[in-house]
Amino acid sequence: MAVYALTGFSLVSLLSFGYLSWDWMKPSLVADVATDPMEKSPPPPFARPPHIIFILTDDQGYHDVGYHGSDIQTPTLDRLAAEGVKLENYYIQPICTPSRSQLITGRYQIHTGLQHSIIRPRQPNCLPLDQVTLPQKLQEAGYSTHMVGKWHLGFYKKECLPTRRGFDTFLGSLTGNVDYYTYDNCDGPGVCGYDLHEGEDVAWDQSGKYSTFLYAQRVSKILASHSPKEPIFIYVAFQAVHTPLQSPKEYIYRYRSMGNVARRKYAAMVTCMDEAVKNITWALKKYGYYDNSVIVFSTDNGGQTFSGGSNWPLRGRKGTYWEGGVRGIGFVHSPLIKHKRRTSWALVHITDWYPTLVNLARGNLSNVPGLDGYNVWPAISEGKESPRTEILHNIDPLYNHAKYGSLEDGFGIWNTAVQASIRVGEWKLLTGDPGYSDWIPPQTLTNFPGSWWNLERLTDGLRKSVWLFNITADPYERYDLSDQRPDVVRTLLMRLVHYNRTAIPVRYPAENPRAHPDFNGGAWGPWASEDDVEEWEGIGEPLKSRNKKKKCKICKLRSFFRKLNTRLMSNRI
Repeated sequence: MAVYALTGFSLVSLLSFGYLSWDWMKPSLVADVATDPMEKSPPPPFARPPHIIFILTDDQGYHDVGYHGSDIQTPTLDRLAAEGVKLENYYIQPICTPSRSQLITGRYQIHTGLQHSIIRPRQPNCLPLDQVTLPQKLQEAGYSTHMVGKWHLGFYKKECLPTRRGFDTFLGSLTGNVDYYTYDNCDGPGVCGYDLHEGEDVAWDQSGKYSTFLYAQRVSKILASHSPKEPIFIYVAFQAVHTPLQSPKEYIYRYRSMGNVARRKYAAMVTCMDEAVKNITWALKKYGYYDNSVIVFSTDNGGQTFSGGSNWPLRGRKGTYWEGGVRGIGFVHSPLIKHKRRTSWALVHITDWYPTLVNLARGNLSNVPGLDGYNVWPAISEGKESPRTEILHNIDPLYNHAKYGSLEDGFGIWNTAVQASIRVGEWKLLTGDPGYSDWIPPQTLTNFPGSWWNLERLTDGLRKSVWLFNITADPYERYDLSDQRPDVVRTLLMRLVHYNRTAIPVRYPAENPRAHPDFNGGAWGPWASEDDVEEWEGIGEPLKSRNKKKKCKICKLRSFFRKLNTRLMSNRI
């Protein structure tokens, strides 16, 4: 196995950053299929169902938290993680909608039809309505359920909205990214609209308030108005730190010495979010919830490196199936944890929160068969072995096929041109085009010498369609073992074949012009009529146009709504 020199960057330097000092879990052989996730778990030994606060951040990189050696200040996250359980073998999905759908349903993307890309604002698509969601199960268990922040699971009809999918209240955005102050979102040139909603109404009156502060204040308000004697679930999906890079000036000033402007703004946003988490934690204590609470913190995907994020020393970035795209920051903080103040190397995936939290709530999972998640609370609280031994990162049949992939390269059982990735035990396999494959040091190291990551990328070549890594021994994915271990490659390809047989067709309909905010008073929101719903309910089929007469009517209406919207905007200003 080749060993590349770390030109100009010493081993001592790496150790000082903590990159070579992590105690990665011990290797194991290719694992057998994990135990049944529906296997009945014993009820948690709590006197009362705990209050559950799930905090999800957006585009926060693996390196972008203090306890991972970051140059960004996150004292609250560092303290909460240190006093709880750090999850250092924790996996998420590489982009927004997939992570959120798997959290809310406990199922892989291939089992909800959302295995390709994200749900875009103008698509007649949303989280399948036949899925029983996490908040719905918690409602059944007697919980009050609230969501604050980014939804990004579709909204083309009212049945798709958070308040129709299990949340008693909702304050946040429906689309993927908005301005942090004005809440405007443009889905292409001239396709712009306002996106902040209170329940099912447009929250025009909240414009001008920085979203990170607004969301933390809403959580405090919810806690103040609720009784700590009754269980509550709050899903806090911060917009931070997704683009656009916007932060109050006082936070940017703290990082004025950073030469990289994007990194400076990004760092300010992370620290601002950290303070918002501090305020939420303080509210839990002030209003009497903390002693019987469970706080889960998770990122939604890897950091976007050209927008200030860093996944160093992991390979890849947001949108890729390299570790930099799918290994997340995660921890659990709770007075109810039996063995606190430790780091867990138990294998955990974002789908696991569904059965884990429902079990904590003493809910019933018997009527939701087919979950892909496992109850990992014993592994988190007591340090027991994780019931999970493998993770299907995804199979995306619509993603651009790799030029040099073939069925022959996949032993005649799998077309390696198809983008897919799976981890089984210590082994990770990637096929097709896994995405941008570089290693990118923190942007503050502008004069970082050496090019071992470039050497690996170049020697990898572009004529490959299969990669195999021992993630336990090689967490940075530097040594491709696909040629040396064809037996393992074949075994993991068979697992992909197994999962692919259970996949449902992809739901990725064409965009529809009727979703334009001009037809909705200048805001993004539900737009499909009942007739439209009947026409577009087909799974995986392209959106069919209405007749030409209907299109003509839409064209005439467009001018009217634009004029009306201009007047409304003038009144708002």
